[in-house]
Amino acid sequence: MSTLDVTRAELELLVLYLNKAEARDKICRAIQYGSKFLSNGEPGTAQNVDKSTTLARKVFRLLKFVNDLHPLISPAPQGTPLPLILLGKSKNALLSTFLLLDQVVWAGRSGIYKNKERTELIGRISLFCWMGSSACSTLVELAELVRLSGAKKKLEKDLKQTDKYQNEQYLRKIKQSNDSLLALVKASMDIVVAIGLLQLTPRKVTPRVTGAFGFITSLISCYQLLPSSPKAKVQ
Repeated sequence: MSTLDVTRAELELLVLYLNKAEARDKICRAIQYGSKFLSNGEPGTAQNVDKSTTLARKVFRLLKFVNDLHPLISPAPQGTPLPLILLGKSKNALLSTFLLLDQVVWAGRSGIYKNKERTELIGRISLFCWMGSSACSTLVELAELVRLSGAKKKLEKDLKQTDKYQNEQYLRKIKQSNDSLLALVKASMDIVVAIGLLQLTPRKVTPRVTGAFGFITSLISCYQLLPSSPKAKVQ
């Protein structure tokens, strides 16, 4: 395959990526938290970008709460321990509630819903739901890493006489472990972001810290949404 063919294929993947509403939302999220980091809570252009992007992102999330209702009512994979099932369902319920309440916040901040005090209260409740969902995600990914670690050790014993890196099952476990580790980092950092947005510890988690953590988790989300790159070699 020629260099031009590879470039064309990569551009097609980029177009496919940018056509995803979720990808555009995460790119806007990176802009939002990058602006928050730059502004550090001070008035100016960066803070205006932060506020306008925050409001714009809420439109991307219209009816998105339905996405987590499906796994909430779906049966868990066979063999999943009950504590993990409960944590997973709690995560889905809290995230769905956050997204639903966020629509009310959008209506309030855009002037459709006129009760400002109630809008702010609902906004705080929604952020607490998101923080709870992130905490549940952190515990789920920790448990998944422990489970995968045990499975890898068992495979290593079975593959003592062979090259384990040539075994598809072992490579799949490594990829799953890496994905879970990345998800764990993202979820744990999002807890800090939620603390910052709620101003629970304003001296330690400043707007700049919130912006930095939020920007990093946004980049992680953008990476997680990347499509598989073409495997063809350039000649």
